[in-house]
Amino acid sequence: MTISEQEYAARRERLGSLLEERRLDAIFVPPSSDLEYLTGIERDLPTFGNISYAHGWVAGAFLAPGRDPVYVLPRMVVVFHLDGVPPPGALVVNEDGDGRAAFADAVRSLGGPRRIALGQRTWAETVVELLGVVPDAQLSEGSAIVNELRRVKSDAERALLASACLLARETMDAVAPKVIPGVSMSDLVEDVEHELRVRGSRCPSFPTHIFTWGERRLDSGSATAYEPLHEGDAVLFDFGGVVDGYCSDFGRTIVCGEAPAGYEDAARTMLEAQEAGRAAAKPGVLAREVNTACRAPIEAAGLGEGFRHRMGHGIGLDVHERPFLSVEDETPLEAGMTFTDEPSILVDDRFGIRVEDVIEVTETGGRIL
Repeated sequence: MTISEQEYAARRERLGSLLEERRLDAIFVPPSSDLEYLTGIERDLPTFGNISYAHGWVAGAFLAPGRDPVYVLPRMVVVFHLDGVPPPGALVVNEDGDGRAAFADAVRSLGGPRRIALGQRTWAETVVELLGVVPDAQLSEGSAIVNELRRVKSDAERALLASACLLARETMDAVAPKVIPGVSMSDLVEDVEHELRVRGSRCPSFPTHIFTWGERRLDSGSATAYEPLHEGDAVLFDFGGVVDGYCSDFGRTIVCGEAPAGYEDAARTMLEAQEAGRAAAKPGVLAREVNTACRAPIEAAGLGEGFRHRMGHGIGLDVHERPFLSVEDETPLEAGMTFTDEPSILVDDRFGIRVEDVIEVTETGGRIL
């Protein structure tokens, strides 16, 4: 299942209604998950540094109630990132063109907007140039408005999330037998990312993290990534795939040989915690209350200090989305929201253990995707 043009149009219509409610004339959205959500323009794969072109700061779209998006794009973005086909009505700026003039034309085509929201990834240069066109404009942060639309997932979105979760689970099934003495964390990362690709994942949804926790700490993100695994080490996996822009976030723990002392009791406690969080994820329950429910079995077992993070986070086009299942978040859950359910227990000098699945909020609790 893919996202239809009708669904993109419906999203923009709902955005227009929200802008009118907040008395906003328009929102500028740079290339991002928000722009992909609203228009279907696919984001680039993440890179370590920034890809940069002449007039790169103009890239994005203005969206206003009751009208089509107004795109401004550098020519090289169109040629190399959009297969040479600009969106309908886009203002395309050549390298030797006048980016400021094109950007100003786009702003003025909206009829002189004065209250403008900005996507949170908007370049500072874009903001400066915008104020040069409309110096009296009132600017506000706009990604929180788009997030209101993104929180509850449609049937098509949940199907794509489920496909991304299946890729991750199948990848774990393929890699688990390779957790043997002598293998390195780097070897396992290569295996995971290869298995994701051959199953159709566009890329990892975030940097694959594989590590041990105990007397020996091996970590795929450090110099210990190349050290060999020993008998009795518990290996913690944290990775995800991407299907049509939608992310999975998946975790399991595989013991190399015999489990260390206390591991099996901690494993049972952690699975109780995951189930408690899943069962609590119902409409109307506050996000922080779901986090509390997940923590309760681990606290009761005297292992609370080992659960060092939140229960989970929203997930969709971004691997981390709001709201968070965390102590500070007062958001009431709604049916169709999707979250990670990821308790872990890290016991210094002994072992670590984690599990992670994606759940959908339903009337009867979280449904594992």
